[in-house]
Amino acid sequence: MSDDPLHTPRATGGRAPDPLRRGAWMPMREYADDEEVDFAIVGTGAGGGTLACKLAEAGFSVVGLDAGPFWRPLEDFASDETEQHKLYWTDERICDGENPLQLGSNNSGQAVGGSTVHFAMVSLRFRPEWFKSRSQLGYGADWPLDWREMWDYYAEVEQALKISGPVRYPWGPKRPRYPYRAHEVNAAGLVLAKGAEALGIDWTPTPLATVSAPRGLSPPCVYRGMCVIGCSTNAKQSALITWIPRAIAAGAEIRDLAMVGRIETNGRDRVTGLHYHRAGRWRFQKARNVVVAGYAIETPRLLLMSANARYPDGLANSSGLVGKYLMTQANQAVWGLMDEEIRSYKGPPSLAITEHWNYCDDGKDFFGGYAYMSQGPLPTLWATTLASSRGIWGQELVDQMENYNHQVGLKIVGELQPQERNRVTLADEKDRFGLPIARVTYSLCDNDKRLIGHSMKFMRRALEAAGARDIWDQWDDTCHLNGTARMGDDPRTSVVNVDCRSWDIPNLWICDGSVFPTVGGVNPSLTIQAIACRTGDRIRELAARGEL
Repeated sequence: MSDDPLHTPRATGGRAPDPLRRGAWMPMREYADDEEVDFAIVGTGAGGGTLACKLAEAGFSVVGLDAGPFWRPLEDFASDETEQHKLYWTDERICDGENPLQLGSNNSGQAVGGSTVHFAMVSLRFRPEWFKSRSQLGYGADWPLDWREMWDYYAEVEQALKISGPVRYPWGPKRPRYPYRAHEVNAAGLVLAKGAEALGIDWTPTPLATVSAPRGLSPPCVYRGMCVIGCSTNAKQSALITWIPRAIAAGAEIRDLAMVGRIETNGRDRVTGLHYHRAGRWRFQKARNVVVAGYAIETPRLLLMSANARYPDGLANSSGLVGKYLMTQANQAVWGLMDEEIRSYKGPPSLAITEHWNYCDDGKDFFGGYAYMSQGPLPTLWATTLASSRGIWGQELVDQMENYNHQVGLKIVGELQPQERNRVTLADEKDRFGLPIARVTYSLCDNDKRLIGHSMKFMRRALEAAGARDIWDQWDDTCHLNGTARMGDDPRTSVVNVDCRSWDIPNLWICDGSVFPTVGGVNPSLTIQAIACRTGDRIRELAARGEL
């Protein structure tokens, strides 16, 4: 049997790759296409992979389908930035608007485990007030969730991933101690610390989903710095090596290289299954429930592609909001040089953080907040950043790269506002499966621009206070996509309810970052997984009451 994970499915024949052991396999239950499973889940990342685990462990029959490969990190991953582009969703999309988004490595993954296979592992809780940002802070939209309930699910995810973090986190309500000790802060992180202390604000080692001590077959992080191109040692606690093996052990089937193109419905406002392409042909999986967890572009794309005579505007779209309120997060940076060697690539890229401007509202001329973190770009990315952001080419670029070991940077994750005009729609052009490609339209609002401007001025002050020189601003970066299928209390103004259940079709669910009504000023992966854990528990409770 061929072992080309990009073109030949690996999870077949009653077994799936064991991502924690070289050359090993895990026994895996398989379901026939005509066997009506309890749940067919589209996408196996932070939302779908987590939910597949929770549902399988609750005794449901589950099939998880992912368009990407089933990787073996110990064998398939190289310490090579170009080779590892295979982890990203780089299928063609049309991007427009006043501020067209760059898509790929910064916000899109295509693999079993989704974007968690290459994410930066930053694992942060929402500020409690963000769940009621409209009523308590005066902007955005209220979530139908209560922060106290989410606090419990955050703790569940932190335990499941064995998050490495500080003994005391400086911001927000009291929380349990992180399962593993914080990672030692590298020189780049100490620059952030020095600047923060000089400006009189708190900082802390960043809570990270990479272990600082052995965990089963996961060794502690060895600080190779290749985190965002795929961890080849399995210190990173991605969905691929945490939730997915648990799901398979509990009886779930995971189908890699399975591109879902359409969800089918009957005349009674119920989904009946989904059409997917695998191993050269289209197939149909029957299901009592379908969960869409393809993230903020592929989720609305699939719902819109599934339009039919009963639902001419797409599934779950009676509100007209499927694809709308797309949100990204600001990811601008300030860079400089230190006289001493920094070698910022040594260790995870963001080992130190301050959330000061997430929790402090005094002196702001904008709504929302932002965190900023130390940075550790790899060489090819750094050369690309210099070329694209500063217009440096040729010998000048070579000369600038001589300073690589001395460069230092601070980068924000900033909360950008939900706007109905920012959206995902279907283009006329088709992909290799004959499916309409996504058109992604994005523009910043004035509030977004004020937040970014505030962060750039403050980070510049912080680098100056830390002793950096030759400081320059990088204005052209964004990260993390959310929204496009928002949750809410009212079917007229939202796509799903608090349990991630479609208002229109009760056996259609959406469980990923697309359900976010607002995006917050922190990385979203912990919140996505917490929502998935909650959704799994709610489905189990509803089933026990006969309400599925």
